[in-house]
Parts: sequence; C-alpha cells; structure tokens
Amino acid sequence: MNIMPLMLRQMNRDDIELGMRLKQQAGWNQTPDDWRRFLELEPEGCFVGEWGGQPVATTTTCTFGPIGWIAMVLVDESFRHRGIATQMVEHALAYLAGRSVTTVRLDATKYGRPVYERMGFAARHDLMRLQGIARPAAPGSAVDPVHAEDLNAVARLDGRATGTDRSRLLERLVAEHPELAGIARDGQSEGGYVLLRPGANATQIGPAVARAEAAGRALCNWALTRCAGQAVFIDVPVGNPAAIEWARSAGLAEQRRFTRMDRGQPIEEDVQLLWASSGPEKG
Repeated sequence: MNIMPLMLRQMNRDDIELGMRLKQQAGWNQTPDDWRRFLELEPEGCFVGEWGGQPVATTTTCTFGPIGWIAMVLVDESFRHRGIATQMVEHALAYLAGRSVTTVRLDATKYGRPVYERMGFAARHDLMRLQGIARPAAPGSAVDPVHAEDLNAVARLDGRATGTDRSRLLERLVAEHPELAGIARDGQSEGGYVLLRPGANATQIGPAVARAEAAGRALCNWALTRCAGQAVFIDVPVGNPAAIEWARSAGLAEQRRFTRMDRGQPIEEDVQLLWASSGPEKG
C-alpha cells in the first residue's frame, strides 16, 4: 500500500480561508478574526497539514507560561480516517514541549476524548454548551464597562478560576470588543467579569468569572441584554450548578458537552468561580 506522508508547516494569514472552510465543514463558530487572533497570539504554534501538496488540516496552540492549549484540530472531510488528526496533535505537542510547557490542555468532544486518552490526556471536568436566543434581563446589580485600569483585576480573577495567567488573551479580547466587556463590583473590589465575542453562528458568552452567585447572575444577565435577540452560545462547567441553573432559567438549552482534559502537571482551578469558558479554543 502506498501511504502518502503528511507534511506539516506553519500556518500564515493566507491559510485563514482554509481554516474557515474546514470549520464550516465541522459546523463550528469561529470567524476570520478568531483565526487572526490564533496567529497573532502564537505565530509559530499554528500549523497546516498538507497531503500530496494539498492543505487538508489545521491545529493551533496557545501558551500561557507553563500551560499550553491545543485547539482547532480540523481535517478536511475527504481526508479523514487516515491518522491526520493524531499527527497534527503530536506535532502540536512537540512544539509545546519545545516551549517548556509542563501542562497541555484541550476541550474534547465525546468522539475525540478516547483518542486523547490514548495520547496520555486525562479528563478533569465537563462543560455544557447551551444555546438559545438572548432575552433582555435585568442585571440585578451594577455591571460597568471594563477599562484599561481594570485589566489587572480581571486577570487576577481569571487566574483564581483557571489556575492560568491568561492576561494577554484577556487584554486582546477586551481590545477587540470593549463594548462587550463587563465588570461587576463588590464593594471596593471586583466581583467578576464577562467578555463576549461575535461568532459565525452565535455570539459566544465567555469567559466569565464571578466570586459570588449574585455577581455571576448579574454579569450573565448583562451579557444577554448586550446581545438581545441574537443567537448565543455559552460553555458552562457542569461543576457550577448555579451557572447551569441560570442558563436554563434564561431559556438556553443544552446543545452538546465537552470534556476538559490535560496532560502533565494538574492545574489547580476552581470551576465554582467559572461561569463561562472562553470556548474550546483557549479554555
């Protein structure tokens, strides 16, 4: 049997069209802006797989100090079941090892989970994607716009929930859509934050972190009001029942689930504080 080798190379801006075609086949929510963000946050860590000279696959990585994320593992539907996805992930793992990453994380679908388990990943917790049409809702307490002077506090709150310093990602998301970034106050300190971003199929609510249930509800209600009448997605940790209950009370319905997995040193995180993930791409 003639087995054609997969050739891998770095992704560049000219490959965004490829990424959009592959994500469209998969029915995913990314936009060209998402692909540009991947490339700008980790320019040497996004890859294209070519089969016989034809670009057929992608994967991206993003590093946050000793923690790395793998995402956007996509293979053209005409070239699946040839081991291409596994080779893409192995290449991403090698890149992250070269960046001295000690923990690699990803969000897996139910189909991807057994593949990643064979590669040494362990399941940590599940996330539920809920979807629906956003209805205006009273926040219940004040939510203010996020300003530049709030970014350090937002990063600290995020770090408490995720065990990761994602400050460069958070700064980028706020800069892209400052009108879609909210912060809740708790007396003299910050009680939580929420960010939103447009998607191809729906507005993504998240990341969102809150120190108390009242702040979490206020932030998520603020987010719904900001995109009232639009389709929305929100990825909520199953281990945060208050957030799940809020989402269902807002009329959102479960679409599917992901499993957050990692390989290497376990991360100390607090899913009770995490009201919404930033999505499968970067946790």
